[in-house]
Amino acid sequence: MERYQTIDFKGKKVTYPDIKLVWWSGGNPIVHHQDLNRFLKAWQHPETIIVNEPWWTNTARCADIVLPACTNMERNDVARRKGAANYVMAMQKVVDPLYESRPDFDIYAAVAERLGYKEKFTEGLTEMQWLRKMYKKAREDGAVKDREMPDFDTFWKKGYVEFPERNVDHVLFSAFREDPYGKSLPTPSGKIELYSPEIAKFNYDDCPPHPTWIEPYEWLGSEKAKKHPFHLISCHPKYRLHSQLNNTRLREIYEVKGREPMWINPKDAKKRSIADGDVVRVYNDRGQILAGAVVTEGIRPDVIQIAEGAWYDPEEPGKIGTLCKHGSNNVLARDIGSSKLGQGSTVKTMLVDVEKYTKTLPPVTAFTPPVIMKS
Repeated sequence: MERYQTIDFKGKKVTYPDIKLVWWSGGNPIVHHQDLNRFLKAWQHPETIIVNEPWWTNTARCADIVLPACTNMERNDVARRKGAANYVMAMQKVVDPLYESRPDFDIYAAVAERLGYKEKFTEGLTEMQWLRKMYKKAREDGAVKDREMPDFDTFWKKGYVEFPERNVDHVLFSAFREDPYGKSLPTPSGKIELYSPEIAKFNYDDCPPHPTWIEPYEWLGSEKAKKHPFHLISCHPKYRLHSQLNNTRLREIYEVKGREPMWINPKDAKKRSIADGDVVRVYNDRGQILAGAVVTEGIRPDVIQIAEGAWYDPEEPGKIGTLCKHGSNNVLARDIGSSKLGQGSTVKTMLVDVEKYTKTLPPVTAFTPPVIMKS
């Protein structure tokens, strides 16, 4: 982001702060953010970047300080089960933290102690005492909503709390349909609205107050397709969760010559002399990546598909615009909000071009571990 840039958002003006320090825990933004070359410029602005990580991710590589955080297998926690919202799970550690790693709570407590604020941060509680406190609050909230929960010790021993599934036979807006006045919707009129007077007041040129088709920034029907004739679909990967597990042997199942696979229609592949298994360069004005060609009828002509989440692997580290050797498609995506109202992601609409890569293939180094120096 440009320093002090001001944007529109929900009828207000928002000015980005001048960030001096970034402390990142639980994510890999140098893979999941769009227009990666622009992001890397912004990443150079803070004076210090600290990352809590168990893995040598792209973000850890670009940090000033990396604090070795342990994995979920080495700490206790409580979580909702993904894909089954009616469960609360006791995440019990399997082993104590290995080597020099620590739970995030211990890391923050240790830093707070150095700064003289340990008691204020921990409130005198240990990790397990915090879990008990949070569970107690959840149990009290559940009682108000007729959601009975056992005491903490019973929950921790059993390993989970199961609530009745609420949406098995749920029909959307059924209560409103049966009683539109008594069960009104949370809109200004209490009804389903196709026009928003509130949004109309904002007078946004990119978000009218009613459903409207607006030409995307990049699409095959635009003039820009003459320069970059392929629409790149950025799908979710089959064998990982975003960028998670990309540093495992699962890569051997799907990668093509060590690169993220790219689906391309046989007609398009023939025009560019691309065969199944070739390495190709995918590029636009924002950047360039290497990918492995998968020639298939499963994708329509003029469209290619590369899953999101591949770890960024710069040919010349630190150089903006350098080739990503591994296939991180966010190098090619534009970082622009969906509208002044929502400012959501627009990663699904980008144009690129593709050519067979004929140079000597550079080695993939995205997963090379750091050099460990012993004192």
